[in-house]
Amino acid sequence: MARFSRLHVLNRILKEGVMPIYSHSDPEIVCRVVEAVAAGGISLFEFTNRRDHAVDVFKHLVQHCERNLPDVLLGTGSIADEPTAALFAEHGANFIVGPSFNPRVALFCNRRKIPYIPGCQTPTEIATAEELGVEIIKLFPCEAVGGPNFIRQILGPSPRTRALPTGLAEISRTTLTEWFEAGACAVGFGREIISSQDVLEGNYQGITARVRELCEWVNAARPGDPALR
Repeated sequence: MARFSRLHVLNRILKEGVMPIYSHSDPEIVCRVVEAVAAGGISLFEFTNRRDHAVDVFKHLVQHCERNLPDVLLGTGSIADEPTAALFAEHGANFIVGPSFNPRVALFCNRRKIPYIPGCQTPTEIATAEELGVEIIKLFPCEAVGGPNFIRQILGPSPRTRALPTGLAEISRTTLTEWFEAGACAVGFGREIISSQDVLEGNYQGITARVRELCEWVNAARPGDPALR
């Protein structure tokens, strides 16, 4: 069962503005990565369902965070159908992320009061998702749909839409400023901040340092009160 309420999860995403994304078959490595990310200043984490026995790794991670990182908010990504969403929700997912939009997943999450962040590419997909209770859509793949200008154009007729782009082609202070100025409410990152080389070498301090730098860039790119975003 989710430990955090839907409102708490959504507000945390809007406040921190960064969603780390990662998956590994070794639960101890995943725990070390989450610890490194948390030490860098981000208390959100999306564990992706991309490997065999991923739910077992996620269960281990949830238990580890409950004991050692109680403020860390865990969710699950790469969820494409309702049964898989239910499985991870039962084992503690506080939010569900999908590569695409599935109305049945939206209805399930809405009933369970769990945020659903589906991947959307068109105004129609975004509008349909919002009609079914989605508060934040995942813009994926964000560069393929038009980059920051896509968000800027969407917010013209739909100013209350909140978009979280993932799969950025380049990570820098300049590009992050472009995305947030266009209207992104947060950004998602994977290998850009959690490199396989750092994990292989056990360089978790390097991951922490990169997360801290990213947080500085994001905070500089997002002036104003987080509560009003």
